[in-house]
Amino acid sequence: MGDFGEQTQDLEIPESLPMMAVRDVVVFNYMIIPLFVGRPGSIDAVNEGLNSNKLLMLVTQKDPTKDDPEEKDLYEVGMVSMIMRTLKLPDGRLKVLVQALSKARVRSYQQRKPFYRVEIDLIDEPETPEITVETEALMRTVREQTEKIMSLRGILSSDLMMIINNIEEPGRLADLVGSNLRLKISESQKILETIDPIERLRLVADLLHKELEVSTVQAKIQSDAKEEMSRSQREYFLREQIQALKRELGDEDSYSQEIEELSKQLRKKKMPKYAKKEARKQLRRLEMMHPDASEATIVRTYLDWFLDLPWKESSKDVLDLKVAAEVLDEDHYGLDRIKERILEYLAVRKLNADTKGPIICFVGPPGVGKTSLGQAIAKAMGRKFYRLSLGGMRDEAEIRGHRRTYIGALPGRILQGLKSVGTNNPVFMMDEIDKIGDDYRGDPSSALLEVLDPEQNNTFSDHYMNLPFDLSKVMFITTANRSDTIPGPLLDRMEVIQLSGYTLEEKMVIANKYLLPRQIKENGIKPTQIKIDNPTLEIIISRYTHEAGVRNLERALGKVCRKIARKVAEGGKGPYVISENTVEKYLGPPKFLPEKDLDTSGQPGLVIGLAWTEVGGELLHIETSVLPGKGKLLLTGQLGEVMKESAQAALSYCRSRNKELGVEPEYFDSVDIHIHVPAGAIPKDGPSAGITMTTALFSAISGKAVKRGIAMTGEVTLRGRVLPIGGLKDKALAALRAGIGKIIIPEENQKDLVEIPEELRKKITFHPVKHMDEVIELTLGKISGRKTPPKATAAKEDK
Repeated sequence: MGDFGEQTQDLEIPESLPMMAVRDVVVFNYMIIPLFVGRPGSIDAVNEGLNSNKLLMLVTQKDPTKDDPEEKDLYEVGMVSMIMRTLKLPDGRLKVLVQALSKARVRSYQQRKPFYRVEIDLIDEPETPEITVETEALMRTVREQTEKIMSLRGILSSDLMMIINNIEEPGRLADLVGSNLRLKISESQKILETIDPIERLRLVADLLHKELEVSTVQAKIQSDAKEEMSRSQREYFLREQIQALKRELGDEDSYSQEIEELSKQLRKKKMPKYAKKEARKQLRRLEMMHPDASEATIVRTYLDWFLDLPWKESSKDVLDLKVAAEVLDEDHYGLDRIKERILEYLAVRKLNADTKGPIICFVGPPGVGKTSLGQAIAKAMGRKFYRLSLGGMRDEAEIRGHRRTYIGALPGRILQGLKSVGTNNPVFMMDEIDKIGDDYRGDPSSALLEVLDPEQNNTFSDHYMNLPFDLSKVMFITTANRSDTIPGPLLDRMEVIQLSGYTLEEKMVIANKYLLPRQIKENGIKPTQIKIDNPTLEIIISRYTHEAGVRNLERALGKVCRKIARKVAEGGKGPYVISENTVEKYLGPPKFLPEKDLDTSGQPGLVIGLAWTEVGGELLHIETSVLPGKGKLLLTGQLGEVMKESAQAALSYCRSRNKELGVEPEYFDSVDIHIHVPAGAIPKDGPSAGITMTTALFSAISGKAVKRGIAMTGEVTLRGRVLPIGGLKDKALAALRAGIGKIIIPEENQKDLVEIPEELRKKITFHPVKHMDEVIELTLGKISGRKTPPKATAAKEDK
């Protein structure tokens, strides 16, 4: 850098010069700068300048990435420079030393290929104005800020500062500082294009102020980082020295002992190779961390899960089928199909130890023993038992766990359950699988697909562990009140076993064998202090409970035992006999009156149907009235869409049988038909009431009452075909509770009769039918055509 004004002030500069585009630099007045020239056009421009007057117009390009800039890519103001020296490099490039002579503006482009030649207008530097106090203060500010910035950046040079301090011209000071500040190209070009020296110096001062703020913050960041690194290194070396001294003294610290203990546990722990590899990797990370670091706690917890999970720990199965059968019979009465399925599984395990665990789904009403059956299965097999309730679960992370990046992350409930039991082959019960929800946090039922799929669960991946875990040895048992609300893909992966309600005889055996002894023990009384005979027990079952299971029955027995416990606690000795006459003293008035006196005779339009609900079978009373009107069909009783469709089908069937009914086709246009299902506050839906509605409508129109003691279930088509239904055993139990001895069922449901206990089949007569005509004949008898149409009247009421 030097002053060449005196050497070049008399040099005549022509109006036309070769031009070379430069990038990443703006050339200022009085600069001597080396340039590396590699582009063919630039090399040609340098050679042209050397061959003529050694002058070259240097213009900065706006985008330094363009190799072949056009006119729009170049600034207009540049610097006329003299080529002082050239050197050809081995790679074909030129190293050119140039000296800036005069500022100039490109007037026009004369030539574009093979190099640019331009016409220029020289820009004369205005004469230096008189140095005022303000100008002197501005120059001093620029000098001081320049020194501070260069000091912060570590590029302060005493020679450069001496030159800056000796310059007395504002314009030259602005150019010199601007060329040494490493500014952006656009900012440097703006300085170059500012002609007035004072304005140029003021612009440089503004840029210096901004750069000083940035450099100050940058220097502080670097200083803090360096200080932190120095402190960390110092702590590391000190800690290592302390460890070395403690090892020499035989007194290692607790953290090192903890690391060593973890290492020993990992060596002893049986787990797959991929899991052990990951655990060792995490242990090495923990060893390098500071004990107080927040991530050290996360890694430590992660390692604990590696050690706690039963990767290869299994309990030994009890494969003695006789012992297993005795255990199942000891805890549950009946349920022969389910017990047979468990014994089959044990037999297969005895012959093939590598068989996969089954996925069983118990579907049945509440209180029939689904959950307790899972506990009995675990006991019979000699396995650990774990129960997980899925009812209302909405978060997918409950199954798959949380990512370790989240605060408070944990594995899902599946791995948590395996950790709590400590084996990888427990009986894992998932209750209420039909009541899973879903929302914005994910769909738990979809996450369960991998868990309950025998072909996938050997590589189940939890988000927290992020490693495959083998669930194929787990025996999964799920429970549900109904199967139609279980997602289809999930239901497809499970073996569904239906549990129906208990008969009266079964409930009495269960009460005598299981429920009463348990309540006697829980209430602290002795078996000799209470006596309940079978007739009294039958009254408690039929008049104080109304359920498919035995949960309310156990509550009723518990209430009796509590009252006796109070008497014993007050000094009574007993024994206390609960008889038919004294049962109301303990349980109050009966909650359910017997339905044995149901009589539909003499009441046209009144029919008893059978329905299935989540709590078992129920009677469905359907009443029909024919009223004067205009052919409307009125349905009441909070019926669902399926039952409404059944009513429409029933009406169409009756219209097609107008001759048998003895009415003209126009008859249906002159009456309104009202079908009502009592208990209107309870929603009712399903296909089971089709033949019941049709029979009620046929009875109301014909004026004939349905025969006494008949109930029915089945769906009907427009042409009178009777379609099959489900829940036959529960419906039969409901009919038996009401004292009904005849049930009309679809013929296709005959196959389901084998599931009904023999004592129940002896008490009920089942009439399989194919067509609605058979139902009419069984309930109303032969109907011949009537000569006069029946009057539109409501069904008679019971007096």
